[in-house]
Formats: sequence, C-alpha cells, structure tokens
Amino acid sequence: MNTQKLKLTDAENKYLADTMNKVSRSFAIVVLSLEEPLNGYLATAYLICRVVDNIEDCTQPFAWKQQRFQEFHRLIAEPASAPQILTVWRQESWPGLTQDELEMMGPARGLILWRIYAQIPERSRSAIRHWASEMADGMLRVENPEEHPLLEDRDGIRVLAAESDYNAYCFYVAGTVGHMATELVVVHYGLAEDVATRLLATCEACGRGLQKTNILKDFAKDLGRGFSYLPYTWHREANFAPLSLAGAPAAWKKKVIDDVVRELHAATEYVVALPYEAAGYRMASLMSLLPAYQTLLLAAKQHAMLFTSEHHVKISRPTLAKCQGVAHSMLTDNEAVRRYRLRLEGEIDAAMAQPVDVG
Repeated sequence: MNTQKLKLTDAENKYLADTMNKVSRSFAIVVLSLEEPLNGYLATAYLICRVVDNIEDCTQPFAWKQQRFQEFHRLIAEPASAPQILTVWRQESWPGLTQDELEMMGPARGLILWRIYAQIPERSRSAIRHWASEMADGMLRVENPEEHPLLEDRDGIRVLAAESDYNAYCFYVAGTVGHMATELVVVHYGLAEDVATRLLATCEACGRGLQKTNILKDFAKDLGRGFSYLPYTWHREANFAPLSLAGAPAAWKKKVIDDVVRELHAATEYVVALPYEAAGYRMASLMSLLPAYQTLLLAAKQHAMLFTSEHHVKISRPTLAKCQGVAHSMLTDNEAVRRYRLRLEGEIDAAMAQPVDVG
C-alpha cells in the first residue's frame, strides 16, 4: 500500500469534483468509488488528459496545435510554469470548446489543477507525466497529415484511414489512460509484480474498448463535428452510406459491434486480474465496464436505427443505477464477472440477429 498521501484542501477537492462534473459526469461517478489518495490522483490525471483533448478538439490549424502541444509538454514536466503558459493560452482563441472546457485552459480555473498535480508524489506523478505526454504526442500525430494514424477526407468529413489507424487512435486517447491508471493503482495498492504484469497485458484493450464504445455511441454527434473515427476502409465496404446517416448493411453493423465486444472481453480479464482487496478500483472498473456492455446491448436492440438520422445510443439513468447494484454484487466474485460477460455477449448476438421491423 502506498503510504504517501496527497493532502488536498477543501477548495482543491471541490475544484476536482466540480470540474469533473462539468466535463465528464460519468467519470466523476467512477471516481467516487476510489479510496484516498488514489481518487485525487486519478481525478487530476483525468483533467490533465482533458487538457490534451481540448487542444485536439479545438478547430485551430495544425501549426497552432503543434505550438500548444509543445507548451503542454513543458507544463507537464514543469508545473511551476503554469502561470506563464496559462496566461499565454488565455490570450489565444479556442474555437470548438465549451465554456467549461475553455475555462480549464486559462489561469482563473486552470492554475489550481497544476498546483494539485505538483503535490502528487513523484512516483505517481511520473506515471501521469509519461502517459499524458504519450497521449499528447499521439494527438499531434493524428493532426499531422504525414504521420500515422492517418486521416482521409470524404466529402468534408475527416475519417481515420484504416483499421490500424483506428486502433492506434484509440490507443493514444484511451490505451494510454489504461496504462496510466494501472501504474497508479499498482503503486497505491502495492500490487505484486505478477499481478501488475497481468493488468498491464490487458489495460490497453480496456482503454480501447471503452473508447470504441463511445465512438459507436457518439457516431452521429461526431459526424456533426466533421469526424468519423470508424475507418475509411470500413466505410468503403458500406459504400460510405453511414457517413450520410443513410444506414448500413446488417453485417457491417455487426462487424462494428463485434470489434468492440472483443475489446470488452479482454477488459473483463483486466477486472478479474484485480485483487479483491483493491476494492475501490475494482468497483470503478466495473462501473466503467458494465455500462459499456449495456450501451452495446442497447445499440444491438435498436440496430435498425444505427448509422441513420435516428442514431441515438445512450443508456438510461435507471440502467446505470442497475449497473451500480450489479457491480456491488460481483465485487468479490470473479466468476460472476465472467458470467455477466457471457450473458451480455449472448444477448448482444441475439439482438443483432433479430430481423428489422419495417412496420
């Protein structure tokens, strides 16, 4: 068990909670399961990753983003430089960000994040630094037209080029987070080397699976922003119909969902590898995994509407509450976790096999 503690003031705790609720309520709920000081480490790490996302999500040109990522690298290595860098950022235009995201990029609401980060013990801070830097480098590669993962243009929509680019993108934006969280968890709980090895073997799939679930869920929303994260080569198989929300063949939709199911299958083994005594993080992991499975099940049940103008895949609050109860029931029962996986995978397959009701 890591004996070093991150001692936060009430104002700092309130900042982390309020900011997470503004930019990701789902992650804010997950963090509530964690013990101290791991909750503070992961909340801080998440918001730092959100800073990286904000640079990528901004609709400024590549050269501008390249400069911002360079400044981020200095910031993550030298948090004392935050007043200077955030003052520069405040003077820049950030088109494409929400007001809450924009506030994180200036000194008024951003300085406190970097003060908290600077207080984290070095071993844990180095994990955040390494993987947030890796994420930033990956985001920059996405923006660079000469590097992989490559983007194609299809009628004004930017599309990841190939399946390998899709997987590389999901690694940069979420697989890196899997590594970061796992290294923090290994230190916090003092996990044995063999346990750490098993977790590190599946943490990338865990991150990719959750990211691919979000890509499926947000497909229509992302199109509205001019992006499709599903690969160009896959879209070509469907004659590019999904890019105009004109639907897709049943086999194509099954291919998209099956790819996510394979990732979540591996993510389940990540949860199973967590010792029961790592109770907070096991609960947090289950509260990420179970809603992802339920999102895929909902998508399968309404597969007739996928990739059309009626594409809307979001589980209800009662479903999320049920996931929480189920997660509690299997907190110390790995076989129950595997049975849940088997049942949900069967239900997803069965739902996809149901004929489309054409009225």
